[in-house]
Amino acid sequence: MSNSSSIRHFLLLALADTRQLQLLHFCLLLGISLAALLGNGLIISAVACGHHLHTPMFFFLLNLALSDLGSICTTVPKAMHNSLWDTSTISYSACAAQVFLLVFFTEAEFSLLTIMCYDRYVSICKPLHYGTLLGSRACAHMAAAAWASAFLNALLHTANTFSLPLCKGNALGQFFSEEPQILKLSCAYSTFRKLWISLFGVCLAFGCFVFIVFSYVQIFRAVLRIPSEQGRHKAFSTCLPHLAVVSLFLSTGTFAYLKPPSISSPSLDPAVSVLYSLVPPALNPLIYSLRNQELKDALRKLMTGFFHN
Repeated sequence: MSNSSSIRHFLLLALADTRQLQLLHFCLLLGISLAALLGNGLIISAVACGHHLHTPMFFFLLNLALSDLGSICTTVPKAMHNSLWDTSTISYSACAAQVFLLVFFTEAEFSLLTIMCYDRYVSICKPLHYGTLLGSRACAHMAAAAWASAFLNALLHTANTFSLPLCKGNALGQFFSEEPQILKLSCAYSTFRKLWISLFGVCLAFGCFVFIVFSYVQIFRAVLRIPSEQGRHKAFSTCLPHLAVVSLFLSTGTFAYLKPPSISSPSLDPAVSVLYSLVPPALNPLIYSLRNQELKDALRKLMTGFFHN
């Protein structure tokens, strides 16, 4: 029997058994991480340097890109290191840090997506009040609230998770440190404890989800009342990138955490984890840049200036 005081490291799940597949996984992780770093880095640079992009929508998009960068940098480097050097260990403190940062950036992203939904709601349903409701101070306060609530939630999750005595070994069934995998190692784990640990996060996530659904019902009702087809198309086009990103985030996360235990397997679970932890940060910049002409023009100008210099 082991406990948390005697555990100095955890064993992460190996992505492959053969050396060739390990190197292939390293290359795939490298490609995904480079795509995420490049895409989100370009968005951050374009919004920061383009004065005409200093609007609420792009301010929140910059914050979303920061959360995506943080998320991808939390899980990928260690997984790449383990695949390249054929190891599977992670220290106790590094595992705790990974759990904290993953919850932090995931919750921050969901909160920011909710705020961006509010931005679209005000823009379409209350356009005359846009400057009042989404002034620079209000935007800063909403972004700060998103990051602060994510920090508090991550702190509660990490403190509660790692305060449990661990007596079922140190092998995690995942290629990065994940809260459910730590809880499975606890001898004091119970459904009640799980609900208590998740209460704040569940309430926050459910509140965000209800707000997003309610906002889009109002948005679609307002758009359908626009008399001109061109006006309806323009209004829908401003919402489509956000709706696509929200759908990707919710569908992958929901499937990963709420899938039936009967379909779980050692080969499926890591694939699902890649789907919800790596794919959204890599695809979000592409989704937003494809449908936004202002952002595309700013990125083109940024790249042109970079190559000319």
